[in-house]
Amino acid sequence: MDAFLEFFGSMPNTYKLAWIVMCLTITWILEFGTPLLHLDYNKIKHGSRNLVFLLTSLLINVLFGLLTAGAFLWVAEHNFGLLNIMHLNPWIEMVLAILLLDLCAQYIAHVLLHKVKWMWKFHLVHHSDTHVDATTGTRHHPGDYLIREVFAIVGVVLFGIPFAFYIFYRICTIFFTYLAHANIKLPLWLDKSLSYVFVSPNMHKFHHHFERPWTDTNFGNIFSIWDRLFGTFVYHDPKLITYGLDVVEAEKSEDLKYQFALPWNKDIKTDY
Repeated sequence: MDAFLEFFGSMPNTYKLAWIVMCLTITWILEFGTPLLHLDYNKIKHGSRNLVFLLTSLLINVLFGLLTAGAFLWVAEHNFGLLNIMHLNPWIEMVLAILLLDLCAQYIAHVLLHKVKWMWKFHLVHHSDTHVDATTGTRHHPGDYLIREVFAIVGVVLFGIPFAFYIFYRICTIFFTYLAHANIKLPLWLDKSLSYVFVSPNMHKFHHHFERPWTDTNFGNIFSIWDRLFGTFVYHDPKLITYGLDVVEAEKSEDLKYQFALPWNKDIKTDY
């Protein structure tokens, strides 16, 4: 465990960026070889548009790093948070830390992004993609990503998450984000088996259907257990999915000016 903590606790940013590139590259290759749906689109153009959002997320991540560092220092100095109270085996603590962060910074934050109107307006950008593939995992409006970062810091403080565990959690979220959004076809038995514990590619695709009720299901990022526990899990035939949103202009899915302005677009009517 000491070597594990040292590695992730001192991981350079270049390693994290390399992990992002590697996960994207592998999922892109798999999309060409075993696509779930045969999407008729310019994959390079689509990917380049979505990667613009990745750049804004990376910038926010750098700027938020100072605030996050302060949170870790405060937690350590005051011995604050659930894990600091429980004093479990370090490996059990690591698993628990990932579970709790996935619940707070992913599941709960994601549910609120759908249920709170002003948050949903930011989250529209992610759901407006009409050709969901691995790069859709990077497609978050800066406001959307900022909300998620705030929930991550709240989780760090409440649960007393060590820095190395947090970095390992982020590494896991990157992998599952690209895997879940990737347009890849796994054997049905494998995808369904994975979905009992983890978010599988088929499972997450229902979340990107253009209308409810599927849009309001499968909120998890790493673990599917939260959706199963809170009654938001669904699994069906992925061939029935139509990507995009019924309240957003589909033909402007790759119009960056339109997408960045979505949260303030008064022409978009939403029930949230």
